[in-house]
Amino acid sequence: MYVAVGQFAVSPFWEENARQCVALMAQAARQGAALLVLPEALLARHDQDPDLSVKSAQPLDGGFLQLLLDESQRNQLTTVLTVHVPTTEGRAANTLVVLREGKIIANYAKLHLYDAFTVQESRLVDPGSQIPPLINVEGIKLGLMTCYDIRFPEMALNLALAGAEVLVLPAAWVRGPLKEHHWATLLTARALDTTCYIVAAGECGNKNIGQSRIVDPLGVTIAAAGEAPGLFMAEIDPERIAQARRQLPVLTNRRFAPPQLM
Repeated sequence: MYVAVGQFAVSPFWEENARQCVALMAQAARQGAALLVLPEALLARHDQDPDLSVKSAQPLDGGFLQLLLDESQRNQLTTVLTVHVPTTEGRAANTLVVLREGKIIANYAKLHLYDAFTVQESRLVDPGSQIPPLINVEGIKLGLMTCYDIRFPEMALNLALAGAEVLVLPAAWVRGPLKEHHWATLLTARALDTTCYIVAAGECGNKNIGQSRIVDPLGVTIAAAGEAPGLFMAEIDPERIAQARRQLPVLTNRRFAPPQLM
């Protein structure tokens, strides 16, 4: 199975961002990808207004996703991204959506909100309360995560023990001292913790690092991007997953109970 990762700098205008997503979807489909992972919080962003993502929140049947769903009807591609969805007045949920054949086949409200490194996502964003579902793409089981979730090995392990073979991660990883090192280290660590592929899409721009990556089940980065917008692809090989789990059977050697959501 071939997977694609697209990264770009989100603009303040949702229509422009929707067109960028549609273009990446069409490109990934033309190149034969079965899965496309896009970054986090794609509705709107502005360097001088950190609240714009929440202010621009749309329901799941809003104009932004409708444009993407129209494109989704044209091919067999499965697309993963996140948007902000209104909850109560002035608040939203950071919601991962999975699109296929013109429908939203799964969604997940981000569990771990980014209240770290002087940022407080929970100020305007409500956390989710459920572990995301697994989805199936060409017979391979995918677990869903969003950005800050990658810092919590319990979540990745929970998904792997449920049957995930690939973990997908839309993200907007904020720049800062050691943050690029954290990003690379955490993606590799979660791959090794779970013997899953990691497919991570990072938003570009002045405040976020880009640096999307695909990491294999033995921690090898098999495809990556720098800080510039673009799309790249790699192959997910089920035999590589089986090989990793024979050589490094951490899922069966573990001595602790499976992690549970509090």
